[in-house]
Amino acid sequence: MPIDHVQIVSIPVSDQDRARDFYVNALDWELVSDNDEGDRRWVEVAPRHGQTSFTLVTWFESMPAGSMRGIVLDTDDIEHTYQELAERGIIFEGPIEEGPFSRLATFNDPDGNAFVLHQLYQPRSRGGRGGRGGRGGRVLAYPAAG
Repeated sequence: MPIDHVQIVSIPVSDQDRARDFYVNALDWELVSDNDEGDRRWVEVAPRHGQTSFTLVTWFESMPAGSMRGIVLDTDDIEHTYQELAERGIIFEGPIEEGPFSRLATFNDPDGNAFVLHQLYQPRSRGGRGGRGGRGGRVLAYPAAG
């Protein structure tokens, strides 16, 4: 069976309550779960219309709070989203920039985990399974593990 999407990404935080409040209130994400699992509390949030959710973790020694980089959040109206997030208290590192493939702005969560808000210049369709692979029409193939 093929892997068809990323289900959960862990975000390392120092305070799960503070992080939950940031993601739910400032980013307007949905609270999927907040359960105490014995020695670990499971706090899971997700963008309201997204497929991937995020767990706010404190228990991975190899992932100190604030060490996550490179999560790109997509919007189809960056000016509106930038303004809306700024009004909710998000502090951007600067104004919206013109990048080579998209317009973008960066911000951090309260622990310093870094996010990129972006809007592609040319929206793309990945074409489902067997699509273009997002690399100028080339499909990259890797040998099967075995």
